Amino acid sequence: MNKKWLMVVAIFFSLVLVLAACGGSSESGNDAEDNQADTETPVTEESNDSETDSEESSGETITYRLADNQPEGYPTVVGVEEFARLVEEKTNGRYKIEVYAGGQLGDEVSAIEQVQLGSIDFARVNASPLTQFNEQIGVLSMPYLFESEEQKWEKLNGEIGKELLETFEGSGLVGLAFYDSGERAFYNTEQPVTSPDDLAGMKIRVQQSDLAISVVEALGASATPMAYEEVYSGLQTGVIDGAENNFPSYYTVNHYEVAPYYTLPGYTGTPEVVIASQQVWDTLSDEDKQAFSEAALESVEAQRQAWAELTEESRTAVEEAGSEITEVEDISEWRDAVQPVYDEFGDQYGEWIDKLSD
Repeated sequence: MNKKWLMVVAIFFSLVLVLAACGGSSESGNDAEDNQADTETPVTEESNDSETDSEESSGETITYRLADNQPEGYPTVVGVEEFARLVEEKTNGRYKIEVYAGGQLGDEVSAIEQVQLGSIDFARVNASPLTQFNEQIGVLSMPYLFESEEQKWEKLNGEIGKELLETFEGSGLVGLAFYDSGERAFYNTEQPVTSPDDLAGMKIRVQQSDLAISVVEALGASATPMAYEEVYSGLQTGVIDGAENNFPSYYTVNHYEVAPYYTLPGYTGTPEVVIASQQVWDTLSDEDKQAFSEAALESVEAQRQAWAELTEESRTAVEEAGSEITEVEDISEWRDAVQPVYDEFGDQYGEWIDKLSD
């Protein structure tokens, strides 16, 4: 009896072990199927719409970060938010871009460096600091480069602009689109300015830039590099007689209060640039690169509209505060005066000057 009982127990435990093994195999199979579904490649165009929608809605969304040093609501932020919306729309939600405004990810130079390293995916920055990474983009700061705003944006949004963006190749950056940053114009504390002769002898604050200094000196004024935050007191105390910037900056930092004479048109309009990290760009398919490029270019309209509205609001505000706006209709005299600047920088930018001003 004892032997029979032992045999029964042995058979019982053998059956338990077999059943347990079968159950474990079934659970492992379910896990494998879930993992495969998570990493499945997108459905090809041959799939029907219902299958495609199902796959895309269950697929993983890749999120990128975009840096902008301007505050929420500023025209460049309006532009990159539209870019982000269009990317998500054009890729059916497979990609999402989160915009970090207000310099949350660093100042412009820092943001460029981080995009170059791949620690930030996208950024919107001005073309001026980009010259540290791509000298050719500096042509966009040349004085009186375009005959009109219409010509400028026809060039920047067209094939020539595309060629210029391609000069970032090899820098670790990818240029996607140009945004508007207005025109930098001269304003001063002394008198209305209608010709370069009226600037003669004035001390004009400029950015610390060889090109900016050359422009002001060519116009007969004394170029005075100075930190931006010191300009108001400099104008107020007479350390400088004038400065140069666009309407929104002239208004928001209250320079109109101490320098009421503003002259149009502006002499230069260095644009903003939407850039991507080469490391991120290389991970995209050709189809997705096309979607991102189209989204960037299409977002330009929203950005420029926001800029035009801000410029008009700023101009209205300074005029109501008493600023005197002088508009020069014929700027040929100004163009002639800055010819030495073209002589000085012609070798560096000659090819692009011809393409952009033609």
